Amino acid sequence: MEDCMVDDFYIKKGSQVIVNAYTIHRDPNFWTDADKFLPERFLESNVDVRGRDYQLLPFGSGRRSCPGMQLALIIVRLVVAQLVHCFDWELPNEMQPKDLDMTEQFGIVTGRANHLMAVPTYRLQHS
Repeated sequence: MEDCMVDDFYIKKGSQVIVNAYTIHRDPNFWTDADKFLPERFLESNVDVRGRDYQLLPFGSGRRSCPGMQLALIIVRLVVAQLVHCFDWELPNEMQPKDLDMTEQFGIVTGRANHLMAVPTYRLQHS
């Protein structure tokens, strides 16, 4: 390894470089309304969660990416499929979708500032 320049930044040999994924995921050059929770933005998008595009890095990228990425992607699909298949979901106390607070809370992982309350009703017949 040796000293190098990346854009206008000088990086000395042996430096530790930390990627700010939070900022990458909210870059207004790539994302319209970058600070808003808009999952539909991915419906017509070619952005890859495996880190190839460097616009979305949930598992890191390159040779130091998460070794459990493939398992995680499969498990998430399986869990969501089971929840959708087995339950009907309703908001509590006659709450309407427009009443949901989708505010995020900053941290190591960006989570919801307020918990989502949903009432599951098991809909499959026991045999």
